[in-house]
Amino acid sequence: MLKPTKILVPTDFSEHSDRALRQALDIAKEYNAKVYLFHVVPDVQRCVVDYCLSDVQVEDVENKARTTAKNLLKTQLENFPRSKEVEVVTDVGKGSTYEEILKEESDRDIDLIVIASLGKSGMAKYLIGDVARNVLKGAKSPVLLTR
Repeated sequence: MLKPTKILVPTDFSEHSDRALRQALDIAKEYNAKVYLFHVVPDVQRCVVDYCLSDVQVEDVENKARTTAKNLLKTQLENFPRSKEVEVVTDVGKGSTYEEILKEESDRDIDLIVIASLGKSGMAKYLIGDVARNVLKGAKSPVLLTR
C-alpha cells in the first residue's frame, strides 16, 4: 500500500489546482507527509514579430514573474487552513511546465504527484490537459489526477 512521504502538487492557481491541493493536504495529514506546492513560470519570448527584448529586459520580466508566483503560492495556501497542519514547501520553476514538474519530482525524490486533470485552459470538460497527460506519461512515481 502506498504511504506517501513527499507529495508534489503542481499549481496554475486555477480552481482545478485548488482541488488538487485540497486532496494532497488531506492525504498529507493522513500520512504525515510533506507537501511541495510548485508553480512553473514559462520562458519569456525574446522576440515577437520584429521586436526583441534585451537580456536585461528578459531578466527583469522573469524576476517579476517569479516574485508574483511566490506571492500567489502564499495566497493560495492561505485559503487552506489544513496547510497549517502539515509541512508545506513552495517553489517556482521556469521553463516547460511538464518538464519542470518531472524535474522537481526527481530532484525532491517525490513519491506521489497530485495534479489537476485540467488547468486554466480547461479546454474540454472530459479531456485530460496536456500538462497532466505529459506528467502522467513521464512520472516515475504514482500520479493522482483530480478534477
